[in-house]
Amino acid sequence: MSEEKRDYYEVLGVDKNASADEIKKAYRKLAMKYHPDRNPGNKEAEEKFKEINEAYEVLSDEDKRRNYDQFGHAGVDGQGFGGFGGGSGFGGFGGFDDIFSDLFGGGFGGFGGGASSGRRGPARGADMRINLRLSFKDAVFGTEKKIKIKRREACSACGGSGAQEGSHPHTCDKCGGSGQVTMRRQTAFGMMAQTVVCDKCHGEGQIIDNPCPHCHGSGVEEKERTIKITIPAGVDNDSVLPLRGQGHAGSNGGASGDILVYINVQEDPIFKRRGDDIYVELPISFMQAALGDNIEVPTIDGKVKMKIPEGTQTGKEFRMRGKGVKNVNGYGRGDQYVTIRVETPQKLTRKQKELMRKFGESLTNKNHQKGTSFWDRVKGAM
Repeated sequence: MSEEKRDYYEVLGVDKNASADEIKKAYRKLAMKYHPDRNPGNKEAEEKFKEINEAYEVLSDEDKRRNYDQFGHAGVDGQGFGGFGGGSGFGGFGGFDDIFSDLFGGGFGGFGGGASSGRRGPARGADMRINLRLSFKDAVFGTEKKIKIKRREACSACGGSGAQEGSHPHTCDKCGGSGQVTMRRQTAFGMMAQTVVCDKCHGEGQIIDNPCPHCHGSGVEEKERTIKITIPAGVDNDSVLPLRGQGHAGSNGGASGDILVYINVQEDPIFKRRGDDIYVELPISFMQAALGDNIEVPTIDGKVKMKIPEGTQTGKEFRMRGKGVKNVNGYGRGDQYVTIRVETPQKLTRKQKELMRKFGESLTNKNHQKGTSFWDRVKGAM
């Protein structure tokens, strides 16, 4: 029986709402600590390193993270996390170099890619997703909504620097602000030069001696805000409205992310929508269908008059041009389609039945052309 896996957020020591940047920072720090090169022969460190990489593999991928948040380990098992090969611990040399490339931004001289740019530059903030449920009317005509959100913003106490008021971060004296240091070591392949993330500043290039007590040096804080969303006329189910720059704050001066508003529209008891067209089923009486009539038809703009010609059959569809939904991209309006349903009279009195029988007896084949045609075809086929 296999040992139950730990929660990936717990493995990396981050909150479930952590940004991609925070997850990467936590991963780098732990990977530096438990990397096998720093813990030769330490099986426990090796297992921790594998566990850290597995957690990062999932949480750094938006789709895998979404599946994990919804279904747990069952949502990501078997999705291609390669580990480090069979029983060999770290598989082939190529996989080993890939880890260094991702973790340290470089590779082994002669085997990996070149050095990375060092200290991290501005990083865009994470996007936020909001599910917004609208009434049919609000989706058709547009509206404005105010909603409350919680997002990460630059710390109000330190302005996002992470340093206590009156102090400033200073350049790391180990890497000179580059965020990287070069290590050399003797291997079976000769002397290897390896560029790695500075273990003193963790790749930031700066050190905060006096962290801001409000944000604990992170430079961000969570704020509750009320935002206004303008819903354009014509949105439908699965429409996505992007609110640019309204998401989580970026890091190192990076731009804020977006808020993505996913629309869900309630059904209407009368109108059915397909794209920009509206569909209505309209019941009429037997007499209206037989004799014709001018009737009122509901539309999204109100009631309008429509002529029903005599002899209208149930299932007949009438098109009302321009009575549909306004296209959300400004390409005019759709149409409304009215399907007639002829209602057969019920619960007739004795007198009504007698009159109906007399009326029926007065009808000829000319009055029931479809029925006559049907039975003629039946006779021809027998």
